[in-house]
Parts: sequence; C-alpha cells; structure tokens
Amino acid sequence: MTTDAAPRRDRTQIAPGYSVGVTEEMIRELVHAFYARVRAEPVLGPIFNAAIDDWDEHLAKLCDFWSSVLLMTGRFKGRPMAVHVQTPGVEPEHFGRWLELFTRTAQELWPPAAADLVVGRAHMIGRSLQMGIAVSRGEIP
Repeated sequence: MTTDAAPRRDRTQIAPGYSVGVTEEMIRELVHAFYARVRAEPVLGPIFNAAIDDWDEHLAKLCDFWSSVLLMTGRFKGRPMAVHVQTPGVEPEHFGRWLELFTRTAQELWPPAAADLVVGRAHMIGRSLQMGIAVSRGEIP
C-alpha cells in the first residue's frame, strides 16, 4: 500500500536545539546554575524562595520545560502562565532582571549559537508571561 503522506521527520531534524548542539546535560547545567543565582539575587530570590517549596522538584520541572522547548521532548506537563499569574509579588521589572541573569548564565555556560537560541526563547517566553500577567490584572484591556 502506498501513501501520499510526507515522510515523518524525527524531532532531531526539527527541534531547534539539536542543530546548535543542545543536550540534556547542558539544559540541566544551565537550569541549576541559573536558579542558584536567582535564589541568591536580592530582589528575585525572596519571590522565588517564597513561591517554591521543593527546589529539587521545581528544578526537575524546569529541566523538563526547557527540554520540551529546545529538544521537543514533550516531557513538560504544566501551566506556566497560570502559575506565574498566581504568584504574588511578580512585577514587570522583575522580568528584566530575570532575563539579565539568564542571558549571562547561558552565555557563560553554552557555546554562542546555543546560548543565542535559549536566550531568544527566554525573551519570547518572558514577553508572553508579562502580557498574561498584565491581562489577568486588568492592566491591558
């Protein structure tokens, strides 16, 4: 039996991280190093530390998130918008600091092309979260 359907490509052919050499170990290293910095940061640290009870569980979830974003593994099963909307104390200026720390960490740990990819995705996700929070607060009609 023949079919006219296009051949199915595996995720290594279409996931953006594979073409720039992103691995699961790189994701784990980035997530853990970045959130160690966040936890120690004077403004962001108190917000995150108050919101997160189990850091090991949270870091594993974030590794799954970035694996899904960059390698299309589909491991992440969560609702980041709902979580961020419900987190008290999150303000627009916090996203700028978060992105500064994330960018610096990615650039220190990853090769330039991989760092550029993850930082670009982080900026896009950050804008989306900021917009969602603003809408939920009635700041944007």
